[in-house]
Amino acid sequence: MSPLLKLRRMIQSRASDDDGFRKLVVSAANAARFDLTHMTRKVYWADCTRMIEELGPERLDVLEISAGQKWRDFGFRSFRALDFPEHDICEEQFDPALLSSFDLIIADQVFEHLLWPYRAGRNVLRMLRPGGSFLVMTPFMIRIHEVPHDCTRWTETGMRYFLQECGFDPGSITTRSWGNAAAVKGSLVTWGRVGWRRSFPNDPRFPISVWAMARRPA
Repeated sequence: MSPLLKLRRMIQSRASDDDGFRKLVVSAANAARFDLTHMTRKVYWADCTRMIEELGPERLDVLEISAGQKWRDFGFRSFRALDFPEHDICEEQFDPALLSSFDLIIADQVFEHLLWPYRAGRNVLRMLRPGGSFLVMTPFMIRIHEVPHDCTRWTETGMRYFLQECGFDPGSITTRSWGNAAAVKGSLVTWGRVGWRRSFPNDPRFPISVWAMARRPA
């Protein structure tokens, strides 16, 4: 096995195990120009960044459901995280202080884990200001990952109708997807990384990620 392949396998299997090792791997990967971004995220992160920039992030009060690090420092007017289990987006009796409070709500790789996604979608709608936007990203052709549950997958068509059923403006819904057979194969056993890839061809038959933006009716 070549040294580069050994490095790649170490990165895929241990990069998140402990902080010291993670920093060492990140440093080595940067030196080798090896992109640690998950294949499931590379294309949709770029497209969603463009979508958010078009909204004018400096004007937005933003909520992220189960927030990671990607969107926290985007330059929003305000940012709030709604994290599980302290806050359950599926709760039918939701905090009234959050209603009609946000211009943008982000759910990045969250809705596939929800036991009651329709309830969650309705709560997102209620927390948005009229005309506010919901940005949702979900996986499709990747392996099951119970965190703590893995429940639902949507195609672009399925996502479009799901958002309409939740009450979002049908004419406002934009959906996208990305993937190919090699990316699917790389995400079935381990969490495939971008690595040294510089080209990201899309084959609509093999989506590994689906994302959408929709607005609450004004």
